[in-house]
Amino acid sequence: MELFYASEISGNLCRLDAEESGHCVRVLRHRAGDLIDVIDGEGTLYRCRLTDDNPKGAEAQVLESQAHWNAHPYRLTIGCCPTKNNDRFEWFVEKATEVGIDCIVPLIGERSERKVYKTDRAVRIALSATKQSLKARIPRMEEPLSVKEFLREPREGLKLIAYCFEGERPRTSIKEALQKMPGQAGNDVTVLIGPEGDFSPEEAQLALDSGYVPIHLGASRLRTETAAVTAALAVYLHFME
Repeated sequence: MELFYASEISGNLCRLDAEESGHCVRVLRHRAGDLIDVIDGEGTLYRCRLTDDNPKGAEAQVLESQAHWNAHPYRLTIGCCPTKNNDRFEWFVEKATEVGIDCIVPLIGERSERKVYKTDRAVRIALSATKQSLKARIPRMEEPLSVKEFLREPREGLKLIAYCFEGERPRTSIKEALQKMPGQAGNDVTVLIGPEGDFSPEEAQLALDSGYVPIHLGASRLRTETAAVTAALAVYLHFME
């Protein structure tokens, strides 16, 4: 199944941008009259008939639509500190999108090796992974925030922080935390993943004061990006029907 993305869908008319049009017409050789499937990035799939096969601005007629197409039954936000090697963080973005995630927040911690992060490439990677994994909703990529700024923002649902705590405080596994998820939390989950040097003690304490539950992801010591993907997969498997 081929999916195309369009941000311009009005009434029964769908317009592809230059990149999507080129892929549709030049690469896949679709022509006027062909049926194509288009997502709007907000969760809806559109069955369309191509009416203009201009490789710089293709247009299609919407025949039918399906809201919440291939949607997952939860809302997951992962706040993760970008790694020194940018490719590793982008790998997390790709794999978490394939599994199912709603919001990714690059966090800058006190111990972060990467203090500046530009989201442009990650946004494109998330779009590509959304289409590849047959989803209609593209995860929202927020602009970078400091860990403390993120923690000061109100968050609904179950809030988890993966932090070592070095025996200072008991931790539960993410599996157990999800199983004990309070009813009033709904299906909203937020997970915090620190940088290579972990969160600072001040950041961890602020998270606890903000209602975050300390968790672990098993006995293995995981890299930042692996921990973030493991958390996304744990939530996916918990809610999987």
